[in-house]
Amino acid sequence: MVLQTPNDPYALALAALAAMLTDERRAQRFLDLTGIGTDELRHRANEPALLTAVIAFLESHEPDLLSVSEMIGVNAEALVAARRQIEFERGMP
Repeated sequence: MVLQTPNDPYALALAALAAMLTDERRAQRFLDLTGIGTDELRHRANEPALLTAVIAFLESHEPDLLSVSEMIGVNAEALVAARRQIEFERGMP
């Protein structure tokens, strides 16, 4: 899956979420660490807080960040920048 709009931070974050969920181990670790269930994840997938949490989760383990970045066809720095931009736009700490 190569991202067609790599400059849109929300598109990047959604692509990262989708790519993260393709790896069962990584997806389960995210669900376990956040305490979010699969139904809640589906309902909140477009929320800025969840999108930034996904990227922060990936950032916490560089191999995951690099793997997901490669899967969506962007560099890891683009994902980190997307998280920062979403947080800034939403006034998130």
